[in-house]
Amino acid sequence: MSLDIVFLTGISGSGKSVALNALEDAGYYCVDNLPPELLRDLVKLELQKAESERRAVAVAVDVRSAQSLPVLLPVLSELKQEGVRVKSVFLDASTDALVRRFSETRRPHPLMQKAGIITDPAAPNATALEDQAAALIETINLERELLGPLREASAVIDTTLLRPAQLRTWIRNIVQAAPSRLTLVFESFAFKNGVPMDADFVFDVRMLPNPYYLKELRPLTGRDQPVIDYLAQQPEAAELIAQIEAFLLRWLPTLEGDQRSYVTVAIGCTGGQHRSVYCVEQLMQRFKPRGVTLARHREQDGR
Repeated sequence: MSLDIVFLTGISGSGKSVALNALEDAGYYCVDNLPPELLRDLVKLELQKAESERRAVAVAVDVRSAQSLPVLLPVLSELKQEGVRVKSVFLDASTDALVRRFSETRRPHPLMQKAGIITDPAAPNATALEDQAAALIETINLERELLGPLREASAVIDTTLLRPAQLRTWIRNIVQAAPSRLTLVFESFAFKNGVPMDADFVFDVRMLPNPYYLKELRPLTGRDQPVIDYLAQQPEAAELIAQIEAFLLRWLPTLEGDQRSYVTVAIGCTGGQHRSVYCVEQLMQRFKPRGVTLARHREQDGR
C-alpha cells in the first residue's frame, strides 16, 4: 500500500536512542546503525511488504559509518524521486551539552573508541581530565564536519535544552506531518537560555511590551487568552508580526526552489513565555493555509 521512511542521524550524544524509541512506540520498524550500503536492500524488502500493508520504517545511521556516509545523500534523493516518502531528521546539541552528557554517562565517543583512544572518567588529576575534555571536543568538531552535508539536508532538532519527553513529542510531530514540499517550523525560545542551534531564521521580539510586568498576566503564557488579548491591542506587536510574515513570504519561494524540506523560524524573547509564544502562534495561523506548519515552544513544552 505505502512506505514511509524516517532517516534519523545526528551528533553522538544528541538523543538518537530516545528518538528511535519514540518512533518504535509510534509503530515504526526501527533499524539502528544500518550500514549505508544496505539501505537500498532494506528499502527493496520493505517495498515488497508495502504491497499488502502500510509500512513505516525508521533507519538510524551515525558517524560510525563515516566512510560510507557520502553514498547516503544520493540514495535518499533517488528514493524521493522514485516516490518513496522519506523524511530526514538530524539531532544536534551544543558542544558543552555533549561534553557534559558524555561525562555523566561515562561512555566514550564512538569516534574515539574507533580510533582506540581510551578515556578514564576517574582520571586522578586535573591535567588528565583537561586532556580528555580537549580530545572529546576535537572529536565532536570532527563529527560535525563529517555529518555537515546530512545536516543541511535534514530537519534539525536542537536537543541542548530538551527533556526526553520534549524530544519524543517533537519527533512525533515531524514524522506525522503531512507530506509537503516544505515544512515550516515556528519555535519560541528564551534568549537567556541561548539561541536554538536548529534555527534558519531568528527574530528578536524583546522590544514588544512585556506582559510579565502585569501581575495578573505574569503566570500565564502567550497561549492564554488574557495574554493574547493584551498583545493583540499593542500596535507594535501587530506591526512586527506583519513584518516577519512579509519577510518569509518574500523568501520562502526561493527556499522551496532550493529544494529545502524544512525551515525553522525561531522567535525569541527574554523568558520564552509570553511574547515569543504569542508571535509563534500568530504566525503559525497565518501560514497554515500555505502548507504544513508546526509550532513548538522550547521553554514551555518542557513544563
